Amino acid sequence: MPLQILGLNHNTAPVEIREQVVFSGDGIARALTSISALSGVDEAVLLSTCNRTEFFVMADEAGSRKLREWLHDEHNLDPSFGETLFALDDDAAIRHIFRVACGLDSMILGEPQILGQLKDAFRIAQKASTLGPHLDRLMQHTFAVAKKIRTDTEIGVSPVSVASAAVNLANQFFSGFSKHTALLVGAGTTVELLAKHLSSRDIGRLFVANRDVDRARRLAGQFGGFALPLSEIAGTLPEADILISSTASPNPVVRLDDMRAAVKARKRKPIFAVDIAVPRDIDDGVGDLEDVYLYTIDDLDRVIQQGQGQREAAAVEADKLLDDEIRRYLSIERSKQAVPIIAALREQGEAVRDEVNAQAQRRIARGESADDAIEYATAALMKKLLHNPSVALRRAGEESDERLIDAARALFNLDKNRQS
Repeated sequence: MPLQILGLNHNTAPVEIREQVVFSGDGIARALTSISALSGVDEAVLLSTCNRTEFFVMADEAGSRKLREWLHDEHNLDPSFGETLFALDDDAAIRHIFRVACGLDSMILGEPQILGQLKDAFRIAQKASTLGPHLDRLMQHTFAVAKKIRTDTEIGVSPVSVASAAVNLANQFFSGFSKHTALLVGAGTTVELLAKHLSSRDIGRLFVANRDVDRARRLAGQFGGFALPLSEIAGTLPEADILISSTASPNPVVRLDDMRAAVKARKRKPIFAVDIAVPRDIDDGVGDLEDVYLYTIDDLDRVIQQGQGQREAAAVEADKLLDDEIRRYLSIERSKQAVPIIAALREQGEAVRDEVNAQAQRRIARGESADDAIEYATAALMKKLLHNPSVALRRAGEESDERLIDAARALFNLDKNRQS
């Protein structure tokens, strides 16, 4: 079955669409199990991040169609959703996976986090038993390609992350943080990066809110901040000049009513808010409130574009290297197609050799000389090995099958032998 990719990402769909098809936690393994049960789907890996949900599958045309239908039904999506999906197969699919792993398809060109997310997707597929030999080889090769690209090019130079972009945007808004308070919602890698960037810029006060308050406490403690459970967000919002949220919650954790009350309590002091999460953490209506300046992950694109010139030049070089890596991978994969034929040919040759050897041994046992037995064995061996190719080539001559004749000439290196 051919390699197929079905998905959507920040290039094809806005956050309002992407958040409808996010898979996280145990939901990824469940989705993989459902997908692998579809007729026509042999192997599957699911990559789901804030910027993309993409299915890498070994599937035939019917399997690809059923995957599209499954995705639509799984999330009860509007029929127009299909317009945001993209589909790739074979060489184009391989190029896409390589580019994703190298950060060449990311909103932040060259960002390294996507490679770790892809490795996580690989491990989840392994545990779910949906990773077969084809995707296993492809993913292993992909990781090696990503390492090579990062080593041989400057694609990762002057790294920018979503976290640093959010803090840079906040800095433009406030022109310094020493007199301001930040409330971070979540306690994952992105929030840790946010806390680190804010701390390095001398944030006045830092609050970290998370469902697991112990985790929030550990993170806040690294930067001299304060921890609180999600249930206490409403009481802390009036103090927050900067609000940045990045959780895996399927529903908003910052509600419109709570933010409206916070705005009233702040008496027109502005709130700068960034919702990095997909699905979004901050109620969509918050952006309509006066004195609240709400940005989503898609809005960060303008900030991210700054300072990408050097990485863009490296991306051109990286794409050229990818051409070589794609050819190398395809060469390896296509050579594997001949492995069963080679094995069968060797097995057939061994069977003929055993048969002729047994006959030669019987001749020696009857008193024939070793020289006569060897003469018989070599002649018989040559006759048996060349019988089927000779019959096929004779038929090819009768039918003017030049392709087979040329293939035999190349296979047995006859032109070279003739010249020598």
